[in-house]
Amino acid sequence: MMVDESDAVKRSAADLPRRILAIDGGGLKGALPAAFLAEMERLTGKRVVDQFDLIAGTSTGGIIALGLGLGLSAAEICRFYVERGPTIFDQAPLRGPLAGLRAKWRGLRRTARHVGTVKYEAAELRRALEEVFGTRRIRDSTTRLVIPAYDSAHGGPYVFKTAHHERFRVDHERLAVDAALATAAAPSFLPAHSFEGASHLLDGGIWANNPMGSAAIEAASILCWQMDQVRMLSLGCTDTLHPVKEVVGMKDVKWLLELMFQGQDRFSQATAKLLLGHPHTNPHLHRINPMVEPGFVSLDDASKVETLVQMGRASARSQLPILEKCFFIGTREPFVPSNIDERN
Repeated sequence: MMVDESDAVKRSAADLPRRILAIDGGGLKGALPAAFLAEMERLTGKRVVDQFDLIAGTSTGGIIALGLGLGLSAAEICRFYVERGPTIFDQAPLRGPLAGLRAKWRGLRRTARHVGTVKYEAAELRRALEEVFGTRRIRDSTTRLVIPAYDSAHGGPYVFKTAHHERFRVDHERLAVDAALATAAAPSFLPAHSFEGASHLLDGGIWANNPMGSAAIEAASILCWQMDQVRMLSLGCTDTLHPVKEVVGMKDVKWLLELMFQGQDRFSQATAKLLLGHPHTNPHLHRINPMVEPGFVSLDDASKVETLVQMGRASARSQLPILEKCFFIGTREPFVPSNIDERN
């Protein structure tokens, strides 16, 4: 009796555990997870998007998630940061005898502008996103996506999703460019993003800079996956150990904001751990987020992009044996929108 090879492939894919990829926000620091994933694709010969049933990304992580879902290779996404990042954040190299002086003046101008309004316009980011995403929509993703933003007009989360549940009938029709501009609209750095049907959307980092928790909740409550069979890979954009302060004053506002983001990050990790099972009982939750010194890099520092790329590549090589066994284990089950043929 002849066996249909395609049916055999489908059956083997259905037997694989569900796998989630979650990518943090962090502006140009997204070059790190992008390079990590590019190196993993190079070393394994497998596309990232084919290995994960759900990809969640916030802010810069949302741009990476959208790119992967729409068929870009991780290497193409990494080049986006290297080649377009400096222009998006007004730091493209200058030439000529006064290049250094002009660069300093440009930096002072950005700093002065930042006092009263957003540090950057969104025009360059939009132009760059339109070049890579074109007119493709969220519905064109080949895997499930969860992209957090924040609705400042109504005071609550706004999450772009593929049509992976019968209730989701709107978001998947949105342009990928609109989702990217919304999730990456970091307050004071970029303006809020509006389009027909949504107004004044801000960076999802306001509430879910680390989307681990959101992704785990999606898997457990919306997709109803068997959580003891779910595996999650979480990629951060660097972490920092902040010095202890006994007394906090107005001079410590930056320190306090960073601490709040860190607290949000830890809560998101705890949520994912509770839903997937603690690492002591479920070894399939991996968080990769290199620790750096305070002030090492900011979300709009184009001078560190190449360094971040090298960090990402090195981290991928060191993590390869673990990730090959846990995540890069075979092509996932095909994603069928609107919850058709879903298995619990």
